[in-house]
Amino acid sequence: MSDSTKTVILHGGLLALLFLLQFLLPAYHHGNLARIMVLATFAMGYNVMFGYTGLLSLGHALFFAAGMYGMGLAMQYAGAGPVLAMSAGLVASIVVALVVGLLALRTAGVGFMIVTLMFAQAGYLIILYYGAWTRGDEGLVMPQALRMLGAIDFSQPGPRYFAALGLFATGFLLTLWMMRSPFGKVLIAIRENEERARMLGYDVFRYKLAAVVISGTLCGLAGAAYGLLFGYVGATFASVQYSIFPLLWVLLGGAGTVIGPLIGTLFMFYLIDLSSAVTSAYMLVAGVVLVLLTLFAPQGLAGELRARVWRGLP
Repeated sequence: MSDSTKTVILHGGLLALLFLLQFLLPAYHHGNLARIMVLATFAMGYNVMFGYTGLLSLGHALFFAAGMYGMGLAMQYAGAGPVLAMSAGLVASIVVALVVGLLALRTAGVGFMIVTLMFAQAGYLIILYYGAWTRGDEGLVMPQALRMLGAIDFSQPGPRYFAALGLFATGFLLTLWMMRSPFGKVLIAIRENEERARMLGYDVFRYKLAAVVISGTLCGLAGAAYGLLFGYVGATFASVQYSIFPLLWVLLGGAGTVIGPLIGTLFMFYLIDLSSAVTSAYMLVAGVVLVLLTLFAPQGLAGELRARVWRGLP
């Protein structure tokens, strides 16, 4: 069986399984999986920059929050419906990603990490400073009446799940196509040896900027969808922890793999969820498991699968 056939079976089968789970899961896990798919899209956006291009960012909460607040403010103060509100979130995330990319890519390595972190912290402080509009830490609750598209109510479990699945499938297939295209192969070449890619005639800055914008846009769409589907927009989503989470999800699942972000997000979500039901020291449990995974599966879960079972895993 060829690698292309295996890829179609694996990735198509995963989407089919997620579709079927809508009808099989109990209410609690049904809601959890919808949330996981949105957050996995956030992680996929991060993976484009870190896993495929080799740009380690500590500021991706800024893109997530840009999409979320672009959507939320348009809905709260302009009375926009889901389509216009999501469009506002999309535009906000593209603009923020473009500005951050143009400025942050003037640095490299540790400098890039610090600059992206500074941008994210600036975004968080802006949200708090303009608390009269954003409600600061209290956040904005999205009116249920505005979360409807015709007869479709995104506050209800079924429409919310299918919307989350649609978002995830779009990001999933886009990432798969992109990384098998010439553009994606150039990003991987930059990750592996930037100087050699430059010597071959590629405009490295332009490709990196494109990766930042695509990454920021995917993360912003995830943020906008999270606010729309779960009805809340808050400053917590712009804080440092939401810049660290996608890094952990990608590392756990397997950086530079298409399915890695979903695996990492699913694993981390339920690790915390299950351990918190047993002990109040659930973060200690999570920390121990993360250390063990780092020691014994340094390439992440999907990365180990690629290294040990299927070297052609995209």
